[in-house]
Amino acid sequence: MSWWISLMLISLGIVLWLKGRGNSDDVIGLLEKMLAVAVLMVVLFVNHNLVLETLALFAVLQLPIARRQSSS
Repeated sequence: MSWWISLMLISLGIVLWLKGRGNSDDVIGLLEKMLAVAVLMVVLFVNHNLVLETLALFAVLQLPIARRQSSS
């Protein structure tokens, strides 16, 4: 995949995400966010761009850890 197709798909994903956040209908907004994530995952996993994969890995590592409550 060439770099300009990757940039076009990334910008499409960003536009879809922002459009989904601004949508007043929750279902359509969620669908637009899911499509944005799907487009970005195609760029990330099909293109095998090392910079994007490293950024995604760093973002995942920054997620908070789920803590279990002890039931005693």
